[in-house]
Amino acid sequence: MDIFQVIALAILQGLTEFLPISSSAHLILFPVLVGWEDQGLAFDVAVHVGTLMAVVIFYRKILAKIIKAWAGSFVGKGLTEDAKLAWYVGFGTIPVGLVGMSLTDEMQEALRNPLIIAAATILFALLLWWAEKRAKEQCQKVSFMDAILVGLFQATALIPGTSRSGITITAGLILGLKREQAAMFSFLLSIPVIALAGGLKTLELYQSEIVVMWDFILIGIMVSAVVAYLSIAWFLRLLNKIGMFPFVVYRLILGVVLIGIFTG
Repeated sequence: MDIFQVIALAILQGLTEFLPISSSAHLILFPVLVGWEDQGLAFDVAVHVGTLMAVVIFYRKILAKIIKAWAGSFVGKGLTEDAKLAWYVGFGTIPVGLVGMSLTDEMQEALRNPLIIAAATILFALLLWWAEKRAKEQCQKVSFMDAILVGLFQATALIPGTSRSGITITAGLILGLKREQAAMFSFLLSIPVIALAGGLKTLELYQSEIVVMWDFILIGIMVSAVVAYLSIAWFLRLLNKIGMFPFVVYRLILGVVLIGIFTG
């Protein structure tokens, strides 16, 4: 990789992580379409860590509240709504953790196939469209069962093309959550998932004999963090104004184009 490729992919990750269009799919497909060598899973995880930093900073006040309430639940301060939300994020992370640990490196590489990405892009676009049409937006708060079900949906995002934010927001809409609440819970769920994946991949790289260009890794993290921070606020405003339908259309067009390119 050269510095231009690093910055371009970091910007792409920052723009797409919190949009329901699958940042992983774009990171895999963009190099293929422009003729770059695949940057590998390690760099993909690194720029995801950048977007993790963005969501932590963006929701820092809410995170401080729920972490404080969660800690208080251990010392007799009761199970407040904020404490429950912290527990729900933890419980919602379990399914993707279990599925992720069961995937071998070979399975993860196989899932990076462009036709698998195209199929997932189209399939989950239709699911998002269906959820958007029937969304009742009745619930202001996430329940325990909501957390488990959204967590189960999140596990499917290990298939590139699904979109972690897209599938979790879809699940929230199906369960009757308001758009803002579904988006916030989706973003909070991303924190432990990306943190664990980033930590494990960093340890793996540190212990391996592969030469790692840590300066490029750090540049990728910082660029994706800045772009993702700006994208979160933009996406939340857009979500309230136009809903999810434009993203459904984009995904359907992208999926069809990919099938045409990679089967032609």
